[in-house]
Amino acid sequence: MSEWLFLLLPIAAVSGWWVAKRGDGDQGVPGPTSDPAFFRGLNYLLDEQPDKAIDIFVKLAEVKDETAEVHLALGSLFRRRGEVDRAIRIHQNLVSRPNLSKEERGYALFELGQDYMRAGLFDRAERMFRELMEMQLHRKRALEGLREIYQQEKDWARCLEVAEQLWLLTGESVGAESAQYHCELAEESLKAGNGQQAATHLSRAQAMDSDCIRATMLQARMAMSRGDSRATVALYRRLARQGSQFQPEILSELVDTYRRSGLEDELSELKRLYRAYPSPALAMTLTDVILDREGDEAAIAFLIEHITGQADLAGLERLLELYGPKLTDDAQTRAAFDATLAVVGHLRSRQPDHQCEHCGFVARRLHWQCPSCKYWGSIKPIQPEPIGNRTHAPPTAALPEPH
Repeated sequence: MSEWLFLLLPIAAVSGWWVAKRGDGDQGVPGPTSDPAFFRGLNYLLDEQPDKAIDIFVKLAEVKDETAEVHLALGSLFRRRGEVDRAIRIHQNLVSRPNLSKEERGYALFELGQDYMRAGLFDRAERMFRELMEMQLHRKRALEGLREIYQQEKDWARCLEVAEQLWLLTGESVGAESAQYHCELAEESLKAGNGQQAATHLSRAQAMDSDCIRATMLQARMAMSRGDSRATVALYRRLARQGSQFQPEILSELVDTYRRSGLEDELSELKRLYRAYPSPALAMTLTDVILDREGDEAAIAFLIEHITGQADLAGLERLLELYGPKLTDDAQTRAAFDATLAVVGHLRSRQPDHQCEHCGFVARRLHWQCPSCKYWGSIKPIQPEPIGNRTHAPPTAALPEPH
């Protein structure tokens, strides 16, 4: 329903312009907005009956070829139905008319740019949006269209330019998106072997967004690669403060850093981190270290405490795996246990690991930009639901700095 309401905006705007124009002059000349069929078409859109609306607008376009708003509506309907070629032909024909006013041409150019975007013809769409910028029409939507094109093309430098133009035009914050563009450029620099340039981009990312988790994560990995254990631990602690749910992304590297450097005892450090910033991934890593250092009884006790407060399927599955060897040889007990473990494992395998907080898109891995709604930084690791009244809240005291 919301898509059709959005479609009505350009139609209503052009119709309003047309009515105002007629009100200034040709009082007796009928237009599409005075035709009952036009309103029937709009009603069909509101009733979510696009096929009937298309039939009416096609007939209106045939008998009232000079009316821009009917062609705009018809082209938009074709595009939303996936008939992009027909939408392009309609809007191209409209743009080519010599008698179009500036306002009508602006709406037609924007719709044609949208058509080209849908068809994947980004160079043509870019020309339409840039022409709108030169005409000083629909600048915000044109800039948003350009930003989408450059994101598709992974032209992050141009994304930054457009983001700055959007900020100057609207005053709306673009810091979070700009920080992500700098992170993309930092990753490209790292692949090219230019660590200094990558560090510059990450500093700019944090200047744009001081809470940019991705920038902190990349800085930690750079510190790991150059063997700077102290900086690695400090950055990891910063990451835990920014978003403990992102711990799985570099947890194994952090443990390796502890073991290679001897800077901290990994068991003591992981326990401190878990008390301050508990997460399922950290619990699983800590379980393995406890099992190795203190034995299975201690690991089982820790897992029982962990899953008592939260419905963590991964924790339950690990607990069952550790507890299995302790069962009696009773065949029925063993069968019941194995069935329970199989069910938990099946549910765990089907459970998505990440979800977009904006549109609900679920994924098995982390995406910095949601593939569905295109929001940046909206996909987060899914956290288990708390059980009862027990919740994990980070203490106010900060973790000690590495020695």
